Amino acid sequence: MIRPATPADAAAITEIWNAVIRDTTITFNPTEKTASEVIALIAKDALVWDEEGQTLGFARFFPFRAGEGYKHTVEHTIMLHRDARGRGAGRALLTALCDLAKAQGLRNMIAGCSAESPAAIGFHAACGFQTVATLPEVGFKFGRWIDLVLMQKRL
Repeated sequence: MIRPATPADAAAITEIWNAVIRDTTITFNPTEKTASEVIALIAKDALVWDEEGQTLGFARFFPFRAGEGYKHTVEHTIMLHRDARGRGAGRALLTALCDLAKAQGLRNMIAGCSAESPAAIGFHAACGFQTVATLPEVGFKFGRWIDLVLMQKRL
């Protein structure tokens, strides 16, 4: 089930997010989140995948860039607990997130995917995102430089 995120989801979201931070290059950020940071980040425009009261994934969107001229374009984050992967939760969350953004009058959704994650790139392509740019070596994590693949979906 997909529903809006609440502060009660913060502990589960923090656990999911921090596992991705610790173990992957899906995000280039090396600093783990705290529950209080997550509460602030999910206060608006965030959804969760809930199975029988257990939060197993989340998605949120946020401004792509600062400035009035960019107000119709957002970027998103989507992460799943390992037990929710491969079962359609990600596609359902991303579809619902795009629908929410479109209902708010937004025009474009951006995905910033690590070039080291072909699964993320393939997932976004399957969800209607198109690759629009590759930014060489803009990320650094685990002692190496990583390319960022930018993908866009017109809502």
